[in-house]
Amino acid sequence: MIEHTQYILAWTPGWPELLVILVVALLIFGRRLPEIARSIGKSLTEFKKGVREAEETKDEVVDEARRIKDDAVNEVKDAAGLNDDTTTE
Repeated sequence: MIEHTQYILAWTPGWPELLVILVVALLIFGRRLPEIARSIGKSLTEFKKGVREAEETKDEVVDEARRIKDDAVNEVKDAAGLNDDTTTE
């Protein structure tokens, strides 16, 4: 049984097989290929737009978290009398 699975897993299509698959795909989907390519292009554009928006949202959240942290640190320093602005020599 192991020998059979090794042969199945070891088979990868070469150039002649890929050419036959391409020809069959062109025969089946030939008329719809421009429509398929257009829809794939639109999908990729929407995906990239979504990724860009997610990155912008993440950056905004990180900036807001940093601002909140800095404000909290400053408030604690003020309450403890350790603010760096009031150094006396």
